[in-house]
Amino acid sequence: MSTIHPPDPVKVICSIFSSERDVLAEAIRRLSEEFGDIDYIGELLPFDYTEYYSEEMGGSLVRRFVSFDNLMDPGELSRVKLFTNSIEEGLVVNGKRRVNIDPGYISEAHLILATGKRYAHRPYIGGGIYADVTLIYRDRTFQPLEWTYPDYAGKTIIEMLIRIRKKYLAQLAEVKAAGRRIE
Repeated sequence: MSTIHPPDPVKVICSIFSSERDVLAEAIRRLSEEFGDIDYIGELLPFDYTEYYSEEMGGSLVRRFVSFDNLMDPGELSRVKLFTNSIEEGLVVNGKRRVNIDPGYISEAHLILATGKRYAHRPYIGGGIYADVTLIYRDRTFQPLEWTYPDYAGKTIIEMLIRIRKKYLAQLAEVKAAGRRIE
């Protein structure tokens, strides 16, 4: 029989993209209201890896990554995705999404993203949401997997995620030293 241990808390991270910078800013504001202070906000990056969103959201999409100071229980990921879906829905105009938010978390071992799309490598986590093991941390870097989206496998995003992971590890050490648990 295995011994049950509570999981370490994890760091919430979101990729947010839109063709409208004011909508991007509004989505980030709403995320911060829910998840707490932002401790990382990335530079604006072109989101040009796919045309999948162009018809609905327009061209010239820009993307930002944010992470939050508050750590969370990884079992809350489906709730996080349902909340980000509500932000997207709240910003719809004329039946079209104006922002896309891809939430997930960083742990010591990996980057997990939440999605509503099922697939063989995505276990179901509740509420209609699946967990996508997007990157694993090995040999001092994040390693892509055969299904990792090309943008997440790129040098720019991996370097950014390594910086966020370092911040997370410092926070996790503080939590453990204080003997606190994340609720």
